[in-house]
Amino acid sequence: MGLDESTRQLQLALHDAQVAFDCIGLGHLDRAHTHVITARAAIDAAEVTLRHALSELSPGEAAREGALVMDALEGQEAGR
Repeated sequence: MGLDESTRQLQLALHDAQVAFDCIGLGHLDRAHTHVITARAAIDAAEVTLRHALSELSPGEAAREGALVMDALEGQEAGR
């Protein structure tokens, strides 16, 4: 479990939170509730992977891995 998984889970949580927000605006409360639950699950998963990284990575290793993850994300964004 690396920082890339933490980042992926946070992206999923952001997406589900945005969908929940939009559903509330449309009056689809059941659907909003479902997306809030899945956003919370993704946040919990991100916390678990970050806790693991805190125990396994030195600050220098975390900085290097974090930079690699951010570079990969920027590359994905540029390819869109």
